[in-house]
Amino acid sequence: MSREVKKLTGLVAATFTPLTTEGEINLSVIEPYIDYLTEKQGVKSVFVNGTTGEGCSLTVEERKQLASEWCLQGKGKLEQVIVHVGCMCIKDSQELARHAASIEAHGISVISPSYFKPTNADALKMFLKEVAACAPDLPFYYYHIPGMTGVSLKAVDVLKGIELMIPSFQGVKYSGTDLRDLGQCVCYCQSQNWSVLYGVDEQLLGAMALGVHGAVGSTYNYLGRTVKQMISAFDKGDATQARDIQFKCMDVITFAMNLGFDVAMNKQVMNEVSGLALGPPRLPLLPCPVSKAQSVAQKIKYLSEGHSD
Repeated sequence: MSREVKKLTGLVAATFTPLTTEGEINLSVIEPYIDYLTEKQGVKSVFVNGTTGEGCSLTVEERKQLASEWCLQGKGKLEQVIVHVGCMCIKDSQELARHAASIEAHGISVISPSYFKPTNADALKMFLKEVAACAPDLPFYYYHIPGMTGVSLKAVDVLKGIELMIPSFQGVKYSGTDLRDLGQCVCYCQSQNWSVLYGVDEQLLGAMALGVHGAVGSTYNYLGRTVKQMISAFDKGDATQARDIQFKCMDVITFAMNLGFDVAMNKQVMNEVSGLALGPPRLPLLPCPVSKAQSVAQKIKYLSEGHSD
């Protein structure tokens, strides 16, 4: 990798994909979406076309258009645009990686294939290597999300020695709950100066105690400013305040989970909180009843105003 790399740290919003009521991508929403993130939430890095963005439900061409628009509209406003290019087909992933390089994204990330699953860490590393090679000058991040892929390999086993295969490797987005594995990832990444970004929003504080460098998550679209306060308290050594904020965020997410929290509900919550017209999810996800999303949005409003319930 020839260019200097800025280490990925802090909060990264996993972005939703704006769709019209007819189910087509709606690029016109991205500019005001960026303004909302940066001005209202203080979040200046994004992770595009991932789980929250329904990336695996989009065509390759749609993913290209979205990545291009985020990079174009983000110039001068966003610090980093990380594009998820993972697909079931390695050729599609390679095409998206080359495209991300052509639009000057700040990095790319890849999940494990989940239909024909890699049988061991070496097989997965070979897949990642072939994708990374198509964008050798872009920082490369492995996206570990076993709950969605069904791939139960330990992330640390994927990381070990990967620098010999992928010179552009810069870290891992860890969306799992195995804190032992997470801790070992942090330990291994320290010697490489790589980033470990945590992806389970309601457990971020615990991951911070293990030394993660930041977080990628969907709730940072609308809880970004609140979570930044938690990070600030933690950095100042105020564990009590940090825990208090984490507990309140947990309450909001638990409330949403009891209502059936998924990507579809999350997207509708963002519609309600931000006022952006992000539209419905794409099938097979079903739209969330507006009343449920509004009740979650009310809880978020109470939290942002400093209320405990």
